[in-house]
Amino acid sequence: MSEEIALSRVRQLWHLTEPLHAVLYYAPEAFEEAAALGFKTDERWPSYFAWRAAPLGPAGKELVTATFYSFAPGMVARYVEGAWETASAEAVLAARVRSVDRAYRSLFGDRVDSPELARAAALARRAAEAAPLAGRPLAAANSALPWPDQPHLALWQAITILREHRGDGHLAALTVAGLDAVEALVSFAGIGAASAERFESRGWSAREWAAARERLVARGLLDADGMATEAGRALRAEVERHTDEAAAAPWRALGAAKVDELAELLGEFWVAVIGSGLLPGETTLGIGKV
Repeated sequence: MSEEIALSRVRQLWHLTEPLHAVLYYAPEAFEEAAALGFKTDERWPSYFAWRAAPLGPAGKELVTATFYSFAPGMVARYVEGAWETASAEAVLAARVRSVDRAYRSLFGDRVDSPELARAAALARRAAEAAPLAGRPLAAANSALPWPDQPHLALWQAITILREHRGDGHLAALTVAGLDAVEALVSFAGIGAASAERFESRGWSAREWAAARERLVARGLLDADGMATEAGRALRAEVERHTDEAAAAPWRALGAAKVDELAELLGEFWVAVIGSGLLPGETTLGIGKV
């Protein structure tokens, strides 16, 4: 029987697990594996799009644009077209596992084989397997992959399923709020989730950004300076609440006591990732600010 879990706890679990997932996009070991496949590594985007889209199979730009949502279609096309000619989705998935294996071993040392990590992996997997997948394409695609035998790899896969499950729900919340892909970013910048310069990494032109700002001003969601109005802040708060609600089911299925146990077990590994300096201090996700 599912238990009630406070939405603040659901959000806290996202803050705790997101860095453990994101190692794939920043670890030097992952860039080495990407380079071995033939992807350019002078920037992170060629490997990012390959790593994250590979569970979908040889997905085209339209599918990746739809499921990634906040990236400009032109940017998606630039990195996705030709990606599966560089390496097959199957080869990318195999390299993804190797990347996480190497990165986690580098970050966690002997603790990668600890009973605490194995227990965390078992709990996270239980939550991931309870995640409802209807309307969750990225979560479903990752859920369909075989489970690795090694606990640290199973932990990463479980966290990834849960992360994409939350992300799929977030896109639904943005759609219900009437925020298109670029408006989602402009409105997020308007509440101070990150700087507008940080959001430029999603590939939208200055003209597209300005047009989205004008649309949001016309709706009364931003003021003339691009800052959120009271209505704009209320709408973003509603989006975040709906996102947390949509992400709660796996944690409710796990139960409050086991959720607390998992959070305690993951603490030292979260510290190791954050303390490594691999991840940027400011991201477009707004962790710690919303």
